[in-house]
Amino acid sequence: MVQLYHDAVDTSVGELQLLVSQKGLVFVGSPNAPLTEAKQYLNDAESVDHAKTDEHVTAPYRTEISDYFDGQRQDFDLPIDHFGTGTHLQQAVWDALVLIPYGMTCDYSTIAVNIGQPTAIRAVATAIAKNPVLIVTPCHRVLRKDGGLGGYRGGLTMKKQLLALERANS
Repeated sequence: MVQLYHDAVDTSVGELQLLVSQKGLVFVGSPNAPLTEAKQYLNDAESVDHAKTDEHVTAPYRTEISDYFDGQRQDFDLPIDHFGTGTHLQQAVWDALVLIPYGMTCDYSTIAVNIGQPTAIRAVATAIAKNPVLIVTPCHRVLRKDGGLGGYRGGLTMKKQLLALERANS
């Protein structure tokens, strides 16, 4: 078991649960979802169950996410900890997502090409659906090839709100 630290941040889309390790941000939840949602995305349910509250650890993450929603932040400076979650390909996809510039979008095919797996479009889509770190790993910036929204763990309303926020502040 790894010690995780729990916090929540109120945003314009609802309350988001956060989990942080000593290495970085591990999980950002869907709007108003319980912390137990993290067990669907992380390999260590015991660590989720035993997460502690420590504002000294979590405050920088909460602040950066709040600043993003306030239109004061376009890039996140704090580290992400994959926490042993995801396959090599999934982690490569998540790492590629953070390279999509604020206010910009791309499609699943572009991500597949960017990770050197141009035929793995479905695997890329699956990896994006399993992204444990919403917003900071900006899967909301990935659209279908036809420009449609596709899916989003936080819901399509949230995806639209995030894209509109970024358009308004870029």
